[in-house]
Amino acid sequence: MNATDHSNRSGRSEVGVRRATGRGYAEWFDALDAWGAPGRPYREIADWLTGTHGMSDWWAQKLIVEYEEARGLRPAGIRRDGTFEVGATKTVAVPVSRLFAAFVDTALRERWLPGAAMRQGTTQPDRSVRFEWADGPSRVVASFSAIGESRSQVAVQHARLPDARSAAEMKAFWRDRVEALKSVLEGEA
Repeated sequence: MNATDHSNRSGRSEVGVRRATGRGYAEWFDALDAWGAPGRPYREIADWLTGTHGMSDWWAQKLIVEYEEARGLRPAGIRRDGTFEVGATKTVAVPVSRLFAAFVDTALRERWLPGAAMRQGTTQPDRSVRFEWADGPSRVVASFSAIGESRSQVAVQHARLPDARSAAEMKAFWRDRVEALKSVLEGEA
């Protein structure tokens, strides 16, 4: 994928990067190419972006990931430690408290996520919940946001996946499961 493909795929991200850094993805990708970023260590690229260009650490990290994925230097979803992370989001026509309950209420969760062996960890009511995925070292984090009184959104991230194959499988799995979640919750309304 080239920088133009990225900006066409994600117009909001293009606006955000331009607002935050003064340049769009295509301009940054060209600058990174001209500087010789391919093959340089992550820290060196980050130092160049933050030191030479005054970019925040957060935007430097985001830009490096986007650049490396676009240039085929990094498989999509891979983290710096070599594990993979995937996600899925869904907007559901229920209050955020009901969407949150669909994750923390075991009986309700079983209706849209049957047989999933997850051990609940830290929660922030109506904001986030963490789970350890029982069949291995991976973890799931669900973050919630209200979109008015009767609509809300969940973003599910499944981290510490061991390889690209597992990441692809779990990405498809979570897309399917959040769609099932939407059907269950909106079917009750």
